[in-house]
Amino acid sequence: MDTQTIVILDFGSQYTQLIARRIRELNVFSVVLPCTAPLAEIEAYKPLGVILSGGPSSVYDADAPKADLHILDLPAPMLGICYGLHFIVHHLGGKVRTAPKREYGHAEVTIEDTSSALFAGMPPTIQVWMSHGDEALELPQGFRCTAITSNALAGIANEERRIWAVQFHPEVHHTPLGAQLIRNFVFNICGAAGDWTPAHFIETTVANIRAKVGKGHVICGLSGGVDSSVAAMLVHKAIGPQLTCIFVNNGVLRKNEFISVQKNLRDKLGLNIVAVDASERFLSKLAGVTDPETKRKIIGGEFIAVFDDEAARIAEQTGGVEWLVQGTLYPDVIESSSVKGPSQTIKSHHNVGGLPELMKLKLIEPLRDLFKDEVRRIGRDMGMPEDVLGRQPFPGPGLAVRILGEVTPERVALLQEADEIVVTEIKAAGLYNKIWQSFAVLLPVMSVGVMGDQRTYAYTAAVRAVHSEDGMTADWAPLPHEVLKRISSRIVNEVRGINRVVYDITSKPPGTIEWE
Repeated sequence: MDTQTIVILDFGSQYTQLIARRIRELNVFSVVLPCTAPLAEIEAYKPLGVILSGGPSSVYDADAPKADLHILDLPAPMLGICYGLHFIVHHLGGKVRTAPKREYGHAEVTIEDTSSALFAGMPPTIQVWMSHGDEALELPQGFRCTAITSNALAGIANEERRIWAVQFHPEVHHTPLGAQLIRNFVFNICGAAGDWTPAHFIETTVANIRAKVGKGHVICGLSGGVDSSVAAMLVHKAIGPQLTCIFVNNGVLRKNEFISVQKNLRDKLGLNIVAVDASERFLSKLAGVTDPETKRKIIGGEFIAVFDDEAARIAEQTGGVEWLVQGTLYPDVIESSSVKGPSQTIKSHHNVGGLPELMKLKLIEPLRDLFKDEVRRIGRDMGMPEDVLGRQPFPGPGLAVRILGEVTPERVALLQEADEIVVTEIKAAGLYNKIWQSFAVLLPVMSVGVMGDQRTYAYTAAVRAVHSEDGMTADWAPLPHEVLKRISSRIVNEVRGINRVVYDITSKPPGTIEWE
């Protein structure tokens, strides 16, 4: 990879995403890998620096996250944070113990070595955020203490080995000068140039795709969402007519989406699109199915079958297909991986795995290391229209995971109408681009209502709107009462079959953004 990169190894910290964001705010590229990543994968990035994240485990736990110990011998500078400090101390011959006084929350750190490059420009005492139950008792040979709290060691360094570590979390806003510490590591110690921009990313990615593909033919599964559209445009920019996009109507798209996506991406962007209306095929497979995970697997499996059929036709016309483009983002990858081996699957992701293995195609995932906001920046730099880039995330299984219970053509039509009202009203209120996701959900709950002095017995719709940065966590959005009133009134009056509307005020965690 040509881009200057800071590699972050994740040991299971809830704050790892924040480390990546703090670094990218400095216009320096960072990538998060699970701590179990092979050494060769880490070295492939030619990292300017390596950061070991925090994590909830103790280095003495039987299932403690493990990393290749050779990372401690990499030539790039290293910064350990919390568990990362313990990992360094423990595996280089020091001693870690359960602290007699655990530190959680705000703490005051005294910097013992103000000449340290890591603490450059910082006062002798700083406020930090602590979250640890273990502490370093004995340091490895060649290491020295650089900072302390009233209870424990708070910073260590071995300049000869180019290793620094802190016990606190500089990445969170509760550590006011934490951004300065990260800046010191990235610029003063690693020597980053701070020149990562969308234009630079596009230039290097296009060149890499062109070199990788050569004269081969590429197919892309297009959903019409931001991720697959930007990925397709990057590949199109690199190889033009060698790319064919396949857009499948799975029967659970939003209202009029099958037509509008084609207009946007074929007519406005010039992509070569093969559109396949397989709605009846998908809905027949979903008949009678109510389990959420089964729905996802059916849709993922049927998508593979339809995609495979179309790929075979394209291969006949072009003389063969070698590559598959996927709009995989970093949150997709991290939710499908674990720092302790195979993770419990919260939801199936057919966007990360499955399809390539079955089809024996080589993968192109140009957005794999990016967050959603960065993908939008890249799309804007390529001149893509805002109605494509501003589109809120939409799940791969579509409305099927927003229809609780059986998915039937009639229930899909009900939800399409209710969802259209939700989106229309939120756009009219000027809130659409301020909210991560907003949509309607059809519940398998019937209730009694009164309309025109007549008794009704119809479905309930839930409205969901959330704020988020990357989909990993989310807070419910406090929509104005007037907006909720208009949404409710329109759904009950205009969608025959729904007579009650409720609003979901659950955050993620403990809930998920989608209902299934």
